[in-house]
Amino acid sequence: MLKKIFFLTLGISLFSACGGDSASEDAILAKGGVRYGGEFRFMSKEKVSELFPLKITNVYANRISSQLFEGLLKVEPSSTQVIPCLAESMEVSNESKLFTFKLVKGAYFHDNACFENGKGREVKAADFKYSLEFACSNNKLNSLSWLLKDKVVGAKEYYDGEADEVTGIKVLDDYTLQIELTVPFSAFDKLITHNGLSVFPREAFEKYGDDIVSNPVGTGAFTLEKLADDQIVLARNPNYWRTDEFNNPLPFLDKVLMTYSKDKTDELLSFRAEQIDLVLDIPVEEIENVLGTLREAQEGKNVKHKVDSKTSMSINYYGFSHDSEVFSNKDVRMAFNLAIDREALVETWLEGEGWPSKNGFVPTIEDYPWAKVKGYSFNAEKARMLLANAGYPEGKGFPTLDLFVNAVEESGTHKLAKAVKFSLEQNLGVKVEVKLCTIDERDEAIRSGNAIFWRSGWIADYPDPENFLQLFYGGHLGSTDVNINPFKYSNPKFDALFEKAMEETDLNKRMDLLAQCDQMIIDEAVVMPLLTDDFITMVNLKVRKFVTNEMQQLDFSTVYIKELAD
Repeated sequence: MLKKIFFLTLGISLFSACGGDSASEDAILAKGGVRYGGEFRFMSKEKVSELFPLKITNVYANRISSQLFEGLLKVEPSSTQVIPCLAESMEVSNESKLFTFKLVKGAYFHDNACFENGKGREVKAADFKYSLEFACSNNKLNSLSWLLKDKVVGAKEYYDGEADEVTGIKVLDDYTLQIELTVPFSAFDKLITHNGLSVFPREAFEKYGDDIVSNPVGTGAFTLEKLADDQIVLARNPNYWRTDEFNNPLPFLDKVLMTYSKDKTDELLSFRAEQIDLVLDIPVEEIENVLGTLREAQEGKNVKHKVDSKTSMSINYYGFSHDSEVFSNKDVRMAFNLAIDREALVETWLEGEGWPSKNGFVPTIEDYPWAKVKGYSFNAEKARMLLANAGYPEGKGFPTLDLFVNAVEESGTHKLAKAVKFSLEQNLGVKVEVKLCTIDERDEAIRSGNAIFWRSGWIADYPDPENFLQLFYGGHLGSTDVNINPFKYSNPKFDALFEKAMEETDLNKRMDLLAQCDQMIIDEAVVMPLLTDDFITMVNLKVRKFVTNEMQQLDFSTVYIKELAD
């Protein structure tokens, strides 16, 4: 069987080289009424210090790194559909085991000192072989080996140091790359959109070594101008290969500036003062208070803005360490799950933000039968009985738990933690101490074993339920990515069912098998899923062509600034 997939977007010349003369690029106005120039500003609540795609394991760093790097395919910025990036077509053969990619011509790496004369060179298939082999390696800079190690022919041997190359990654010619999988995997096109599988040049690693994390060299619409403790500045890539539907060279913005917020109020006040142009993850109850009243709006005193809301393809959960004394007991884990009234968490503690987790660990994804998975219902009486069965009647003898939460005080995440603390203390008699920390501090606590109970979340890296369920796969135990099976969960029955789902090529059968995996995670109380977020963004109206999707991705390549008075 041979299936050839051409990626076509009507009316958009995705694969044109920049072309055009410098005069048109420097002009303020461009075809279609868009404008070049300007600076786009936003804030992050977490510090970003590493920009090498294979080292990144959180959404905050990914939002910057994805502006600098590109892969073979990507997820469309305003949806969750797979569209072309540096590959213009893909052939699938041998029952979804062989994938052949045709690369675009005229895409160049950023100008950088790692190249001769400092000029970026054209991307070739050999660059993807180098980058993807790095993604299969056990190099300490690679936190994402789980993506390909058990899927690509020869990747496991390469990871173990038993081979000099990954035999399943082949360069057929300068613009043709072929990837052979060990078993069929029909969602491979989705997986290959992961930002960690972006291309980077051998020269960059040879020059910078471990410092490549702060010296990113990709093909993206922007280059790194500044990486500092208080801000990250991206600059327009003048040699970017894509154009818009009017053949205008992309991107339009001169700069993208990301700074750091003390808390969400600080971020909203900065938006009101027009010091930033975008607010992410807005707490709904604060919008009117910070942006002003209706009278102020009528008097033209507040910022003209647009609010967008999407149900995020994510899950907020609390993790248990299964090798700890208390959470190795299924009755304890189940008691914790049944002691939480998820509806009350959302309606009372979070004032209606988000959606309580009523089904499985996997959120709503196209074609996935999430409604078949039966989740937890609040039952305090049964929770107390289970805890007593585990040897802790009314919480007696249960150790005080440190709950590690990456959040600032009184944020929505902190409020959720306080709600969980209250529920466990009231319904089980278990004492909980909330420890606020950074995401890096939380991850280190998990890695060292100091955290046996922690807050976390997972936003889809690619739009497939497998991306959520692989967190529990026993084959990933010991992953250098602390977010992959941090629970230390090992269940041969789950692994066998998961592997069967991976190999299934019939869409409906595959999704049904994944739903069975999801149900097993619930039945075993492996983790405590709590809620799915609304991804709410607010952007200044002068910012045009800003779009978001359910995966909370950001793409600034087509954004432009047009002042409202223009």
